[in-house]
Amino acid sequence: MIATYKRMILTNPRLLAFGFAMVFFSSVGQTFFVGIFGPQLQLEFDLSHTAWSTIYMIGTLASAITMLWTGPLVDRFKLRNFSLAVCIFMTAACLFIPTIRGPLSLCFGIFLLRQSGQALASHTGITSMARYFDKERGSALAIASLGQSVAEASLPVLAVAAIAIYGWRWTYGATAIILGLTSIPIIFWLLKGHERTHSKHLQELTLAANQTNINVISWTRTQVMRDTRFYLLLPGTLATSMAITAFFFHHLNIAEYKGWDASWITGNYVLYAVTSMIAMLSAGSLIDRFSARQVAKYKLVPLALAALTIATFDHYLFVLPYMVFLGLNVGYSHTSSSALWAELYGVENIGSVKSLMMALSVLASAIGPVIIGLLLDNGFTIDTACLMIAIYTVISNVLIVVALKIKPRQIHASNT
Repeated sequence: MIATYKRMILTNPRLLAFGFAMVFFSSVGQTFFVGIFGPQLQLEFDLSHTAWSTIYMIGTLASAITMLWTGPLVDRFKLRNFSLAVCIFMTAACLFIPTIRGPLSLCFGIFLLRQSGQALASHTGITSMARYFDKERGSALAIASLGQSVAEASLPVLAVAAIAIYGWRWTYGATAIILGLTSIPIIFWLLKGHERTHSKHLQELTLAANQTNINVISWTRTQVMRDTRFYLLLPGTLATSMAITAFFFHHLNIAEYKGWDASWITGNYVLYAVTSMIAMLSAGSLIDRFSARQVAKYKLVPLALAALTIATFDHYLFVLPYMVFLGLNVGYSHTSSSALWAELYGVENIGSVKSLMMALSVLASAIGPVIIGLLLDNGFTIDTACLMIAIYTVISNVLIVVALKIKPRQIHASNT
């Protein structure tokens, strides 16, 4: 495994670094980062759990809908131009946050962060890995996904410290400055000369089309939406986004309910991140060896165990296995899901197909925190909510196994 990753990095250092960087920079709009600001925002604007969750949901839903149009643009524009535009967008979104003066502008600010960071930045990095790597797609996706793990291990601690010293407005303002000064020149340099890589990729696609049944490798988004497997895979595909977002969004509420110190649960994000790194790298190798189809059959088992851990135990030490289970789920789910769509539907329209999945994942991530918020505000316990998540996860995993046993229908290139 180590030899494979070493060879890949030596052969395609800039392209792999680009995927890693885009996923890392997307953190400014990811829930694990934004959620840290939640208690401060609730206090300043006098928001209940449900109100704050609803604002987050509305901004995220708007991002999900917008993603159906913005996501496919990565297929149409030069990668460097598109990526630089996304980085500028993220910087502008972060600059807007310190200007927020009420719930309405907060909702718009959440939309900007989710659309630029969680949606477009991560979509661009992951889609590029799925597009340009074939035999080593799993490993490439794992390397790119490490960007989020590194961010999860480092940024929450820095953000908590900065908020305590400077306040939430100055913290996001500083984030914008740092992001603008680093992301734009880094992406510009990493994608220098990328046109040659893209031309080679197009030549390989043409060769594959001449040697292989073109119907197998060129599903359009419309064709995907007519596939039975797609709908059976959806609950499991969305489970990680919905549950992980809900957990991270409400971690401080979970800590309060369980009687844990808030710094104990956020401090163990490092354990979660390290576990997810290891899981991503191992998942990448397993995908390249056995296929994403095989790995995807087991990806939700750790998530069910994580939910059951919170539902069952109150001792603070159970945060440790909980974080490990979350890390395993994220590592295997993120890597296998991105590779799975390429395996099932090809890479020619991968940006369009992935944007559909990204939009639905963003939708799921919007719903998760609201469901937990509503349950908490209506007298349900954290334990009950987590038990519900565990049951949903198990059912979703069964549907994944069923979907992958179905033989794909024949499609025709003339379909739209």
